[in-house]
Amino acid sequence: MPLKALLTTVLLLILGAGLGSCNKEKDTKATITVVDSAGAVVAGAYVKLFANPTTPLQADFSRLTKDGNTGSDGKITFDYSEFYKRGQAGFAVLDIQAIKDSLTGEGIIRIEEEQTNEETVVVSSGN
Repeated sequence: MPLKALLTTVLLLILGAGLGSCNKEKDTKATITVVDSAGAVVAGAYVKLFANPTTPLQADFSRLTKDGNTGSDGKITFDYSEFYKRGQAGFAVLDIQAIKDSLTGEGIIRIEEEQTNEETVVVSSGN
């Protein structure tokens, strides 16, 4: 009987640990790839993500503003996990601005919660 009780306890512990991990939040990220008009990746491009609501709202969206430079692969990833709250419906639509020397580009990215969202911005001298 003690062996059966021990096995039951171990099984319950394993199941309890497994059920707790089912509710773990996944990261909410935005990955931007910057390319030139020929499709080549642009390393070292300055990228800024920011909220630009068309209707003035009382909420302060500046906390969503993030910026940085692309790596050698032309990509930069911003982590928005700290801003997402479980049960929240939708997250954000952000404007993208990319600059490298005289090249500029713009875009928009819709950030879905608990996903890695990706967008490509083309920079050119004609913008």
